[in-house]
Amino acid sequence: MEEAQRMDRRAAIKWMLAAASAISLLDARSFGAAPAVHGYGTDPNLMDVYKPGSFWPLTFTPEQHRTVAALCDIILPADKKSPSASELKVPDFIDEWISAPYPRQQRDREEILEGLSYLDAESKKRFQKAFVLLNAQQKHQICDDICDQQSARPPFLRASGFFAKFRNLTMGGFYTTPEGMKDIQYLGNVPLTRFDGPPPEVLNHLKL
Repeated sequence: MEEAQRMDRRAAIKWMLAAASAISLLDARSFGAAPAVHGYGTDPNLMDVYKPGSFWPLTFTPEQHRTVAALCDIILPADKKSPSASELKVPDFIDEWISAPYPRQQRDREEILEGLSYLDAESKKRFQKAFVLLNAQQKHQICDDICDQQSARPPFLRASGFFAKFRNLTMGGFYTTPEGMKDIQYLGNVPLTRFDGPPPEVLNHLKL
């Protein structure tokens, strides 16, 4: 089975490490200039309830949002352990991320929007319809050509860079949700009545 078809959730942890640099903080609907806004600085009011678009205008059109959801679910589909990426609103996270008015996010914005256009163009070239309308096998066929930057053939090199960026954002959005943390059995941020220290097997492994 091709890489894009079998994303092992345990193996996905290595992608989380790559995503960590992209997800540390949330630091126009065309390829034109992004909205001129100033962001929220370093001290948002944590007592307020924020919704998507509270800090800056969002980017995705409804069509782009559907394409993002479809690609997210190719990367992280639902299984017996957890919902799909789109069910956990990862597309909303990606929209919020690329809409932020900071240099890094704006560079990502350009790459993501270009990549979404590529997906639809390639889908129409191969199957005469938009990416969201393809069946699972057809979607995998396109993703298999761009899912590995190391082995991608020359015609797919640029798109493979987009896929790598998109995959990192998808992983970061997914595994920072309560469901995603539960999926990898992350036990941090949970109050404990007692803590007996690391298990002996862990200390032995670390030679401590």
